[in-house]
Amino acid sequence: MKFAIIESGGKQFRAVEGATIDVDRLPREVGDSFDLERVLLMADGDAVSVGTPTVGGVTVSATVVDHLKGPKVLSFKYRPKKRIRVRGGNRAHFTRLMIDFIGASGEKKEKPKSESKPKAEKPAPAKQEAKPTSSKKASTAKKSEKK
Repeated sequence: MKFAIIESGGKQFRAVEGATIDVDRLPREVGDSFDLERVLLMADGDAVSVGTPTVGGVTVSATVVDHLKGPKVLSFKYRPKKRIRVRGGNRAHFTRLMIDFIGASGEKKEKPKSESKPKAEKPAPAKQEAKPTSSKKASTAKKSEKK
């Protein structure tokens, strides 16, 4: 399994091809593709490359999927005997990235060969005959009189 540890916004993230990660808001538009060049570690199966501090010649290609907000973090300030109570909150802004490719700078992503499967033809559904509905009223039960 191929993965890399990247740095973005002063934080470290584990990037796997085809996965998404949420990083601090980046000044990019949705749909933009770009390269993350601060790769701290890259592992491809048993081969592990550790950088000092970064691995040279390795980039991670990513595409901006969405801009979103995180959960609200509340803060509360309280001063006893002073009637001071202040409640506040903050929602962090994130950018969701889709990791497209991890590898050497000049390397291209290998596209897997997709086998063309013949489409199975669906048989036409059989028409069901409409059953006539009876318009008879349900007979009410009559009490039998005893004589």
